[in-house]
Amino acid sequence: MKLYGSPASPYARKARVLIREKHIPCEFVVEDPWPADSRIPERNPLGKVPVLEIAPGSYLFESPLVVHYLDNLDGESIDPRDAAGYWQSQWWQALGNGIIDAVIARLLETRRPEDKQMPEKIAREEARVRRAVDLGEKTTKGGGFLVGERFTLADLVLGVALQYTDFRYAHDWRSRAPRLARWHAGITRRPSFEETLPPGFVKP
Repeated sequence: MKLYGSPASPYARKARVLIREKHIPCEFVVEDPWPADSRIPERNPLGKVPVLEIAPGSYLFESPLVVHYLDNLDGESIDPRDAAGYWQSQWWQALGNGIIDAVIARLLETRRPEDKQMPEKIAREEARVRRAVDLGEKTTKGGGFLVGERFTLADLVLGVALQYTDFRYAHDWRSRAPRLARWHAGITRRPSFEETLPPGFVKP
């Protein structure tokens, strides 16, 4: 099994963290989807990473599907099995995925020529991140994990999302969200997070 992706991609990183958490034998192949000669579109018609090769010529794409597949590969999902816990985890994952989407949208806008940038677009994405962080702070119970008493996909996805925020949209979100910041500090000390940090990442 092979995972294709960029070391800086938060979407690929979600899968990489999970692979380490579950000790799944899977080769990580660095592949940038942006160059004209990228082979990613041959594996994913949408031209995005991650792409998971599950058999020769057989690929899965879109990070939620890739993560879901990897999490259930051994029949022992790290997500809660009770309905309430499962949907709580899904809620946190939706929040985390939304943060990633907003940070990437902001990043792409800032990389446009300065005279082509839309300040209102940048402000809109920053507001999305701010509201998501504020809601996360309001919702978290302040424990070591977001759902229940063990690590779940909720911790994985939101942990990656906030670390990507530190990487691509560094700002002081922690002063507004002290409980979320304490949780995040603990989660990101896990080896799976330490071993998959994007190149050039500087811890805040």
